[in-house]
Amino acid sequence: MTPSPPRRFPHPLAPLAALAAALCLHALPAQAGATLDAIKKRGEIACGVSSGVPGFSAADDKGQWRGLDVDVCRAIAAAVLGDATKVKWVPLGSQQRFSALQAGEVDILSRNTTWTLTRDASLGISFAAVTYYDGQGFLVPKRFKVASALQLKDADICVQSGTTTEKNLADYFRAQGIRVKPVVFEKFDASLKAFFNGRCVAYTTDASSLAGIRAGEAPNPDDYAILPELISKEPLGPAVRRGDEDWLAIVKWVVFALIEAEELGVTRDNAEARLKGKDPAAGRLLGQGEDLGKALGLDAQWAYRAVRAVGNYGEIFDRNLGAGSPLKLERGANALWNKGGLMYAPPLR
Repeated sequence: MTPSPPRRFPHPLAPLAALAAALCLHALPAQAGATLDAIKKRGEIACGVSSGVPGFSAADDKGQWRGLDVDVCRAIAAAVLGDATKVKWVPLGSQQRFSALQAGEVDILSRNTTWTLTRDASLGISFAAVTYYDGQGFLVPKRFKVASALQLKDADICVQSGTTTEKNLADYFRAQGIRVKPVVFEKFDASLKAFFNGRCVAYTTDASSLAGIRAGEAPNPDDYAILPELISKEPLGPAVRRGDEDWLAIVKWVVFALIEAEELGVTRDNAEARLKGKDPAAGRLLGQGEDLGKALGLDAQWAYRAVRAVGNYGEIFDRNLGAGSPLKLERGANALWNKGGLMYAPPLR
């Protein structure tokens, strides 16, 4: 009888060797993705913004773009190009925003856009982070004496097509057993014009946008009220094309760095002093001692430049949406996690 060949057992250190090899691979510096290569070659980031939503992205009377979404793009430009002004602003309507991103007309969509399952899973795009937790509401003229959305039975309600707003409107009133009459417009400006001309009893979109509309578009802001109901969850944030994980990581971690900076008390004005200080967490964020940029394919001071350009998340919020802005919105859910809100950055280490 032919003897059986000896059984071969794996070397007892083989699993450790495999783990060490895997760790070495993860420790390698990130390689710049195709999107970052293209950005560096052209010398600017193409940022898709709205055609004018106060507080998020809108051009002022001097043609300068302002808003939370605008500052996100400026922070990314500062991080990757060293200059927050190296941004090409591309205004996009709701109907064109996703196709423009898919076609490569913009590198990032930073345009008060809600993160949903179908958008994330079926459009070939990836959402990077949440920059504003919002909810859909209703704006009404005070002369109608409407105090609740439940009083809008049979009312004409102006809404923009191609948005989550249109679907939320139908779902909410169907669940309440209330009949309303959506008046749908393709363009944002047309929907607003119709509302302020008296075509509709109410206008519906994200509550933050309603505050901006009332402050910046209403003939007399005091004549309009935002109803108390929020009928949806609207996590807003930047999105990029799927397939370039390196670019996705950069956008994601620039946003997280702005949030982390607020938690650590690092501001636009004190960032330089904090860079030279003794706080290890602030030093790590700003590029002193530990180089976090290497894993992103960036240099050590990417986050320092982002904060110096636009400030931390709290400064950005206050300037565009909060007490320092015409909108005067409360932080609410957008406060830091340790101050009763939802804003939370994973560990930057």
